Amino acid sequence: MRDRQDGRGDEQPHRARQFEAFVAGAAGRLLHAATLLTAETRTRNPRAQALLTASLAHTYAQWDRLRGEDPYDRTRADLATRFARTAWRHHRGQGGVLSALAPQERLVVVLRLYEGVAEEQTAALLGLPEERVRAVCARAVSALRAGPYGTRAAS
Repeated sequence: MRDRQDGRGDEQPHRARQFEAFVAGAAGRLLHAATLLTAETRTRNPRAQALLTASLAHTYAQWDRLRGEDPYDRTRADLATRFARTAWRHHRGQGGVLSALAPQERLVVVLRLYEGVAEEQTAALLGLPEERVRAVCARAVSALRAGPYGTRAAS
């Protein structure tokens, strides 16, 4: 009876189904982005999984307030923000492709090159000037080209 009075009785299962569908479609790509950020390997990525779980929990809590906003963009932004706040914990990579990069460089590379976020949006999300984002991205790409992954591709 209480469910009918507050008008939310039918919304909760629908909300859960919508969120489950979103997770089914987006979790793989988001986990890969989190794994790149934490510089872990695909098979051993507990930090990335924890980061993604926290971001998805936040998105679920905000689900009713998205109002036309893309949940993927919201979750990706939360993932990036959580990583940036805890980047000092992820300074040393665990053998991932981007482990040679500093946390800020990994964040910029993942947002700009893997996720395809525009330079202006990346700058706004990270609170940096666009020139800084451009410089960090260029430096990171140069480091990747010069590192062991870059030399293997050239051979």
